[in-house]
Amino acid sequence: MTKAADDAAGLSISETLKSTIRGYQQAQRNANDGMSMVQVAEGGLGEISNILTRLRELAVQSASDTVGNDEREFINKEVIQLKDEVQRIAESTRFGSRNLLDGSGAEYEFQIDVHNDDFKDRIAFDASLQQATLSSLSIEDLSFDIKESAQDSLEVIDEAQKQVNGYRANLGAIQNRLISTSENLGVAIENFSAANSRIRDTDVAKSSAEVTRNNILLNASVGVLTQANQSPAAALKLLS
Repeated sequence: MTKAADDAAGLSISETLKSTIRGYQQAQRNANDGMSMVQVAEGGLGEISNILTRLRELAVQSASDTVGNDEREFINKEVIQLKDEVQRIAESTRFGSRNLLDGSGAEYEFQIDVHNDDFKDRIAFDASLQQATLSSLSIEDLSFDIKESAQDSLEVIDEAQKQVNGYRANLGAIQNRLISTSENLGVAIENFSAANSRIRDTDVAKSSAEVTRNNILLNASVGVLTQANQSPAAALKLLS
C-alpha cells in the first residue's frame, strides 16, 4: 500500500501508527538522555562520597594521640585539598550547560510519552535539591590541626555522608524508573511497528505463492500451445 487509492482507511490507520511510532522513538531517546544526565550527577556524588570517606579516615587518625601536632599539620594540608576538590566537583558537574550539584540547577523534565500529562508523560529531576557544595554539606570549616577539632569533625562528616547517600538513593530511583520507561517504550515501538507493517506492507509469502501459481499456469499454457502447433506439423509429415 503506497497511496490512499490502494486502501484509504488502511492508509489513515497506518499514518497514525507511523506518527505514534516516531513519537515513541523520540520519547525513548529522551528517557535515555535523562538517564545520562542522572548518571553524570550520580557519578559526581560518588566521587564526593569517596572524598568524605577519606576525610573521615584522616579525622580518625588526627583524633588519636598517636600523632602529634606536626603530623596533624601535614594531615590538614590534605584536608584542605580534599575540601577544594569537593567544591570543584560540585561546581563543575554539569550536563551540557546545566549545573547538577551546586544548587543552581532547575527542575528538569524528561518527556517520556507522546501526550501532555504532567504525571503520565513526564519524569522530573530537581537538580536544585542535589546540593553538594562545602557549605551545603556543612564541611567548609573542617580542620584537623588539633585533636579536639578532629574528634568533633567525625559527626559532621557522618552527617555529610548521610546527606550524599540520600541524594544518590534518589538519583538511583529516578534512573531505575527511566530504565523501565525506556524498555517499555521499546516494546511499544516494536508492537506498533509490527501492526503498521501488517497494514501497510505486502504479504511476502502470499505474493510469492501468487507468482508461483501464475508461472505454473503460464508454463502450462505454453506447453499446450506447443503441443497444438506440433500436431498439424506431424500429420503433414506423414502425408508427405
